[in-house]
Parts: sequence; structure tokens; C-alpha cells
Amino acid sequence: MPRYTLAHSPDADDIFMFYAIAFGWIDCGDIAIEHTAADIETLNEAALIGKYDATAISFALYPHIWREQALLSSAASFGRGYGPKLIRRKDKPLKRNFKVALSGARTTNAMLFRLAYPQARTIYKNFLEIENAVLSGETDAGVLIHESILDFNEALVVEAEIWDIWRELAKADLPLPLGGMCLRRSLPLNRAIEMERILTKAVRVAVDHKAALGRALLDRALVRVDQVKLDKYLSLYANEDSAGFSDQCMRGIEALFKLGYDRGEYREYVALEKALIPVEYAVLRGS
Repeated sequence: MPRYTLAHSPDADDIFMFYAIAFGWIDCGDIAIEHTAADIETLNEAALIGKYDATAISFALYPHIWREQALLSSAASFGRGYGPKLIRRKDKPLKRNFKVALSGARTTNAMLFRLAYPQARTIYKNFLEIENAVLSGETDAGVLIHESILDFNEALVVEAEIWDIWRELAKADLPLPLGGMCLRRSLPLNRAIEMERILTKAVRVAVDHKAALGRALLDRALVRVDQVKLDKYLSLYANEDSAGFSDQCMRGIEALFKLGYDRGEYREYVALEKALIPVEYAVLRGS
């Protein structure tokens, strides 16, 4: 039986989208899938060297790896009027060259932050450590991601929403592409198509059976939040947008890639059509 590695974050939306596979709710045919969880910047670095067969990544990373990795057309998280938050202490206004903690240099929020605040001094931390870095005075500010955006210390205030920065930079009201999933192009094409089918089915089952899967995750202590926060978080980042790219979502991805290219983040512009797996191959092959 072929075995393929699937790496995703321990964040609630990734766990939600892929644990239908781990629970045996998805028919994987003759493919066995091994799960690995790591923080998003670790996964971004892993994607650069093709460590896993399927890897969750930040969308901002993708143009750096598009020749080696294909982009899945599902299993993604977008912001629509919400997203990561730049926070600071209420009693400490920011200077122009403030020190900030980000979750990783290759994340989408980090790229947008760099473009908006070029004079800021940046350090990188695990996203779970960012709030305390600001509270302790180690940094002047930090960008909260994942579940951290739902609840943070009352001594902190939101200085800026990355969503607002995105709209200003993109000059459009499009979904903010945050996290996606890629597959190594070295996989045989028929296997890549089957992997995409399995992963897409897992997201579809999760979205369609949100209550049952959510209970299963909570009962097994697989997520870091309670029922109320889980429901809220999944409504933001694991929803119909995750089950398949809408036209608006695709336009958002293309706008992010163009913004990065225009502002010198990428050496070349990557059209979305070059990124996706040619699933029509399976139809042609069987005709």
C-alpha cells in the first residue's frame, strides 16, 4: 500500500479539515496517509525542501516553490473582513521603528506587514509566544494569528488589522489568502490527482458534518479551544471557501501573487493556472 505524508498545523482549522481522514471517515482506496503536525513556519520551511508529500503552507510562500509543488484547489483558509491582528500594549503607542514579533518570515501576514511597515524591527516566534512577548515588553507589538485572534489579554489593543492592510495594498475587496495546501510535483500525476480527491473530500465531509466532527475533536482534546471558540474559529477559517476555490478566492490568490511580484517579493509572477494540479488528466486518461 503506498504511504504518503500529510503535514499540517496543530491549529483548529487544519485539524478540522484533515481529521476526517485520521478518523477513517474517508475512503482512501489503496493509499495510506500519515499525519504530521507542526507550526506554519516549520511547514513553510519543509515545503521549500519537499519534505512531505502534502504540506500546509502560507499562500505567500507559494511563488517561491511553484516549480516543485502544485497547489491544491481546496483545504485553504481565507480572511473575509477578518484575519491576523497587529496588537500592542494599550499604554505603549508605537514609534516608527517599533519592534514586532511575527510568526514566521514566509507567512502571508509577514509579507503584508513588511510592505506596510518597512521600518519596523522584526523578530520571529512561535505564534503561541507572541502575546506574552508584547505583554512582557520584549517587543513593542506582535501579529496574532490562528486562535489567538479570538481572545487576548485586556492590556492589549489592536493597532491594525492585516485585513485592512491587505485591502489597501491590493486596492480591491477580495478574500485574503492565508493558508493553503500543496503537493510535491514529483508524485506520479495519477497519485497526485487521487491525493487531491482524498484531501478535498476530507474538507467537504468536515464542512458538511461540522457539529459531529467538532465534538469528536473536543472529546479527544485535539484542539486548544472550547466549543464556543471552536465554532467561531471554524466559521472564519474552515468553511465553504475551504472546500473549493470560488472565483473570488482565485482572484484573491492571483492578487496576492501579483502584489508580491510587483513589490519585489518574488522573482517571477506565477499565474494560478500554472499552480493547480491538472485534474482533467484523469478524465482524459480514462476516455
